[in-house]
Amino acid sequence: MGLLTKNGKIEPFPDADWNGWKPGRDATHRFVSVNALHVAPDGTLWVVDTGTPSFGGPPVPGGAKLVRIDPATGHVLRIYHLSPEIAQAGSYIDDIRFNGMHAYLTDAGKAALIVLDIKTGQARRVLDNDVSTRARTDRPIVMDGHVVKSHPHQPLLVNVDPLEVSPDGKWLYFGPLEGPWSRIPTALLDDPDVSSTDLSAAVKPWADLPPIGGSAMDAAGNLYFTNLKDDGVYRRDVSGKITRLLSDPRLHWADAPCLAPDGRLWLPVAQLDRLPMFHQGQFRSHQPFLLISIDPHAGQVKPGR
Repeated sequence: MGLLTKNGKIEPFPDADWNGWKPGRDATHRFVSVNALHVAPDGTLWVVDTGTPSFGGPPVPGGAKLVRIDPATGHVLRIYHLSPEIAQAGSYIDDIRFNGMHAYLTDAGKAALIVLDIKTGQARRVLDNDVSTRARTDRPIVMDGHVVKSHPHQPLLVNVDPLEVSPDGKWLYFGPLEGPWSRIPTALLDDPDVSSTDLSAAVKPWADLPPIGGSAMDAAGNLYFTNLKDDGVYRRDVSGKITRLLSDPRLHWADAPCLAPDGRLWLPVAQLDRLPMFHQGQFRSHQPFLLISIDPHAGQVKPGR
């Protein structure tokens, strides 16, 4: 993980040792595979480490974790290790959102939500292999006019991946990468005494969104998301109306949008479908990799690095 400095250089963050994991080295205090960064309401930076060196492989011992960091100093405030019962073989801990003293994560590998008690560090798997967290085979990911495949003749399926908490904290919205999205009351998720049957029954449809790279929700409840099929950025307002803000080939598999305090939307462009694993070992990404910002109200693209 790196920090982009004012002079354009990338420095290891929080330090070189945290970024120095190699097979055989202790993973409890080193990053194995960072998949998500998110700033919590209190301003701390949370790092989601899948603990998985290879996409779809098992987490290494001590590798799956959440690391809470003071972004101003780089000081690691707390490490939340995810046990093998939470980050299982085949798990791919994907993204995180916050609601009071709880955090919610998605397991895109084994189709479940994870509820974390921030104070105690206790985590629970919920909606495990539920229909709302599983990818559907009838909703393929299409890019450059072709279905993205994980193996020959096998379309890529990504289980529950994006998630957002409503501005009032009452709802969690979530879905497979391919859609559709569902919603569930956070009060039920936060209560460990609610049965799995009752939780599943409380899930309701929310939005029929297409395959997306990532999402961000503003304080008014507007959802911004990247549409993989047309390299587009869209907004879903609170009434459910969906508007395309722009489409640009430079936004190919733009992932993990982030809304800055000034209202601009920042988009790292991952080009995930161009990785060798999807093309018989051939690397098809276009370099340099881009970090792009847009004014979501004007639809203007401002290239980053």
